Amino acid sequence: MAMALGLNRNLGMILLGLWLILSGLSGLIGLGLPSMLLAVLALIAGVLIIAGR
Repeated sequence: MAMALGLNRNLGMILLGLWLILSGLSGLIGLGLPSMLLAVLALIAGVLIIAGR
């Protein structure tokens, strides 16, 4: 059980990092990523981080 919670938290942090990188690149160089994609990625990361606590 503890292993699964640790995996959720790690996956949540990885997704959060990915969201931050994509969001930053989108603003800097105008990648034009769909805002729905970034919103879904942020939502999943948040849920996994909270579930891991």
